[in-house]
Amino acid sequence: MRIHDIEVLRKYTPLTKPFKTALRTVHQAESIVVKMTADDGKVGWGEAPATVVITGDSLEAIQSAIEHTFKPLLIGQSLLAYEQILQSLHQAMVGCTSAKAAIDMAVYDLVAQHGRMPLYQFLGGYRDRIETDFTVSVNSPEEMGEDAAQYVQAGFTVLKIKVGKDDIEHDIRRIREIRQRIGSDVKIRLDANQGWQAKEAIRSIRKMEDMGLNIELVEQPVRAGDIYGLQQVTAAVDTLIMADESVFSPVQALEVLQRHAADLINIKLMKAGGIYKAQLINQLAEEYGVECMVGSMIESRLAVTAAAHFAASKKNVTRYDFDAPLMLHQDDVVGGVMYDGRVMTFSDAPGLGITDVRTTDEVGVW
Repeated sequence: MRIHDIEVLRKYTPLTKPFKTALRTVHQAESIVVKMTADDGKVGWGEAPATVVITGDSLEAIQSAIEHTFKPLLIGQSLLAYEQILQSLHQAMVGCTSAKAAIDMAVYDLVAQHGRMPLYQFLGGYRDRIETDFTVSVNSPEEMGEDAAQYVQAGFTVLKIKVGKDDIEHDIRRIREIRQRIGSDVKIRLDANQGWQAKEAIRSIRKMEDMGLNIELVEQPVRAGDIYGLQQVTAAVDTLIMADESVFSPVQALEVLQRHAADLINIKLMKAGGIYKAQLINQLAEEYGVECMVGSMIESRLAVTAAAHFAASKKNVTRYDFDAPLMLHQDDVVGGVMYDGRVMTFSDAPGLGITDVRTTDEVGVW
């Protein structure tokens, strides 16, 4: 089974509500879709969103990398030697991890289809269902409290609260309002998206601990490159600290692990360059006794399906942040992971189980 063709398509989908973090405000999901066809007619799917402020990858850069670098390299290659394909993929270009992730997804999709197994089983099959959190965007305390209450009413038991956009005292007011609205039984995770300095993060997290706000974890409190600051925060507070933007590669993960700079690591396929490298990061973390979350950018159910298959396959992945498809105005993916509120399950279909994806190239810009 060899790679016969790689098509590159664009996809734009409006969000039901703007997604606001310390780094950006998003009104629509924008991504490149990869349709990889094998010489036996099987089709593998992949997706890469444009997340310039995090990965540095624009739609144009992703499309160019796939069409001009990866496609000429991979056409005709044997999918049964997928280790060679994925090695050459990562050696062919520095960076552009989102484009690599889209190709990686399509390769794994096809290989698992050949093996007649759902991808999560092909990768390890540790569990067959997972539960996602839901994210509360940065807004006024009142609006965030109202949003949080609606998500809990819809059945979500873990909320991820975006903070770090302005002063920390305002963030604490937001969290207090949310906690008052949702009660004590719902887990709260904070994501500062690099919005704080180390000392103010320590001061504020300690204050939240003293106030009894019961925060499960704080994600990426400091700038991505400030590993020393991340290490300081982790050592100084009781609340779990998670590294996100600080860890793209296995090498970066190893530095964080060796320096005990975080209690947890958030793996995203768009940062790692796909499942191949994501597995290495998880394996390193597991050896150090550090659990992982798998999350996503603002992606459709296509890319989230691939990430969910990876997450479900591994024991050491214990937290899941896959709410992005639930934020979209419409679902253009046929097949793939299924949602029942917070619960995500997988079909018995081989690979990703995706049979079609409606893209902007087919229906025009919405």
